[in-house]
Amino acid sequence: QVQLVESGGGLVQPGGSLRLSCAVSGNFFSINVMGWYRQAPGKQRELVAAITRDHNTNYADSVKGRFTISRDNAKYTVYLQMNSLKPEDTAVYYCNADVRVGWGTGITPYWGQGTQGTVSS
Repeated sequence: QVQLVESGGGLVQPGGSLRLSCAVSGNFFSINVMGWYRQAPGKQRELVAAITRDHNTNYADSVKGRFTISRDNAKYTVYLQMNSLKPEDTAVYYCNADVRVGWGTGITPYWGQGTQGTVSS
């Protein structure tokens, strides 16, 4: 069983920062791409940032220059540093990991439970 546990959400004023963490645990062979998605009220879930095992990154245009995704392969953990936060960044943030459960098996996407990030004065 693979589990993703997120932490680090909260309430912050505009211009402030939050740092999200997501740790993967359980029995698996390897983790490929890890990423962060978010879903604001009344909107579809969208990709915020993704990172490969080799640390190649991809960002949504709306967060480029403000957010930084990183990962620690030894700890099976992905991070999202969010700076210069805006009210429109308010959303539930979900961690995602593409996991290969066993040798020779396919890749299965797993999701965290979500953590609320609220930007408000």
